[in-house]
Amino acid sequence: MTDDAAPSDSDAPPEPDEPPSVTTTGFGSPLLECVREIERFAARDGWDRPARLFALARTSALLSREPSLAAALGIDPDTASELTPIEQEELSADQPLEQVLATMAWPADVAGCALVVERVVLPPQAETELLQDAETLVDRAAAHAERQDVRMVVAVLRDGSRECAIRLRAHDNELEVLTGPDLVPALTDALLATFA
Repeated sequence: MTDDAAPSDSDAPPEPDEPPSVTTTGFGSPLLECVREIERFAARDGWDRPARLFALARTSALLSREPSLAAALGIDPDTASELTPIEQEELSADQPLEQVLATMAWPADVAGCALVVERVVLPPQAETELLQDAETLVDRAAAHAERQDVRMVVAVLRDGSRECAIRLRAHDNELEVLTGPDLVPALTDALLATFA
């Protein structure tokens, strides 16, 4: 579900020229590497895609408990990363994403989860102007000259670990993907709540 409504301030990624806690190269935690893997996977499918949800499994547990699933996913025990993302069924487009997440719970053997979602982001001044006319907000935001289309990958683990990746459509290049744990705090909090 592509949501073209302007996100609230708490969901909005940082302005492109002032990203907090951003890493663009190098290696990181297993969760960050998993986020990068999911982001590359989503990027192959292009833009204007519905939201996608992934369960995150500990690869070692998946190999021992579900060897047939591990084989179907093409996991090589010798080279596998610590976390394996498993895409879930398509999310309902009939409800706002926040409501869908609020009703979700994971089984005990799921280590974490990740969400891929696209949003339209506007400069604060433009967002304030558009909020004055809520009836046409979505259409006006989509047509706004200063809009930025972004794809966000947000992932969390049961222990509270969190990582995010943001790709701007205007800079659709893997080398310019922003990463960091605090880029989309409201969305990471909503994902963590699915493990409460």
